[in-house]
Amino acid sequence: MDLETLKSHALYPPLLLGCVALLASASLALAASATREAIREAEARDLRDSLAQVLPAGYADNDLLADSAQVETGRGAPLTIYRAKRDGVTCGAVFRVYGKGYGGEIVILMAVDQEGVLLGARVLKHTETPGLGDKIEAAKSDWIGEFSGKSLATARWAVKKDGGDFDQFAGATITPRAVVNAVHTGLETFRQHQSAILGRPADGNFSSLSPLGERARERGEFFPNETFSQEKEHGS
Repeated sequence: MDLETLKSHALYPPLLLGCVALLASASLALAASATREAIREAEARDLRDSLAQVLPAGYADNDLLADSAQVETGRGAPLTIYRAKRDGVTCGAVFRVYGKGYGGEIVILMAVDQEGVLLGARVLKHTETPGLGDKIEAAKSDWIGEFSGKSLATARWAVKKDGGDFDQFAGATITPRAVVNAVHTGLETFRQHQSAILGRPADGNFSSLSPLGERARERGEFFPNETFSQEKEHGS
């Protein structure tokens, strides 16, 4: 059957339309696949940059994205943590915490050393009022820098209006209160699940601890009876 005869056939228009639709669908699928990969790469790059911002320069020598794990905390979804390592020894952990601000959810990335001292915190996402609540951003003020170096034992985890150590903002107390409470909850979570978060063995073998870890062990700040049965490893 030649082309002219085919064109005059009753099935020609729907066949042509089907071929065009098939080619269009294939093109869209390829474009979507390429876009998803680009988005994943951009998200990984942004997360890697954020992880570096909450850790002191040179603190870890590993790829934190490759050293992630899921830890069950009994509070809903597993906690995704990123272990900071130096010379193969875990020296800290980074994870997200969440607060309820004036404008909605506030997502915070926080890092702690193996003794539970806060190394740094950064707000990743929020919808707080510009010029008021957005001072929780490191780019807008130094307020969140006050958290570094503090622990459960060395700070009163509330804004000053509530009897704590942290400044509130003029006209915006709800926002800083939400961040302080979220980070405090994160420190409590670390204390309760310290062994699992740091990847310590359940039998309490601390032979590979760094000097900081040895001092923490001597003060009884590790919890060797914490089990790992519910931890799902990603990386080493």
